[in-house]
Amino acid sequence: MMIGMNTETCDPAELAALREIFAPRPEASPPAGWEAVRFFEAEHSIMLPEPYRTFVAEVCDGLRAGPPYYGLLPFAQTPSDWGSGRPERLLAEPFPLRSTWMWENNEETLSEHELEARMDAVFDHGSLLLGTDGCGMYWHLVVTGPQRGHVWLIDEYGAMPFGTSPSTSPMPGTPGFTGWVTHWAQGRSWFAGPPGDDPEEAA
Repeated sequence: MMIGMNTETCDPAELAALREIFAPRPEASPPAGWEAVRFFEAEHSIMLPEPYRTFVAEVCDGLRAGPPYYGLLPFAQTPSDWGSGRPERLLAEPFPLRSTWMWENNEETLSEHELEARMDAVFDHGSLLLGTDGCGMYWHLVVTGPQRGHVWLIDEYGAMPFGTSPSTSPMPGTPGFTGWVTHWAQGRSWFAGPPGDDPEEAA
């Protein structure tokens, strides 16, 4: 079961943590400003979840160093390897998943058409692209639906949330944008390894 979070108001402690991570980095892109954020929201009929919303408006709108590996994207962009000819991204449509779905197994025996339609919705409905780790591995911030505020990794094999317990996800950690960024800033692996591998556990 996913952990709930407040996505409507910005927690000052979370914003302070994000400032501490990004402020010392001279290569960080300047904030987008509230006018750009509100224009984007109106264009897509959404409201970005906090604290990401305030972060891009007031702190930083992109960092080439990450997270993820190929950099944190400006909030209105897609990765260079996203490709052309893909379906339109519909941010106002709810993100369809609540838990990990590995479609390469197709255990529900969906038809090819049904499978493609569901996969398209996972990639293109209700989420903002944060960046890529390469090899078709894309990080999404859910902006619409029950998973609003959670970060998901979506690739050719399936989709899984970041920030749950080891028993429910291979990517345990603190859920949400701040937890995801902090995990990266601490140099921790995205995926759970054998006990003792995590530097935070060893501390």
